[in-house]
Amino acid sequence: MTSSRSHQGAHGIGQVEKQLNRQAQAAEEIQGTNHTDQEIIAASHEQSSVLEEIVDTESE
Repeated sequence: MTSSRSHQGAHGIGQVEKQLNRQAQAAEEIQGTNHTDQEIIAASHEQSSVLEEIVDTESE
């Protein structure tokens, strides 16, 4: 049993997030992903060279 209302709320939020993720995964399996979703997923897996450029510039 939780000891405070805020802890109860946080626990509830975690459960909601898990349920939404399960629903999103099920929808993706049924419908597939659209082009925009695929681009966002691909971009999230790319390493950013912008930070590397900043670090290289400052170290020179």
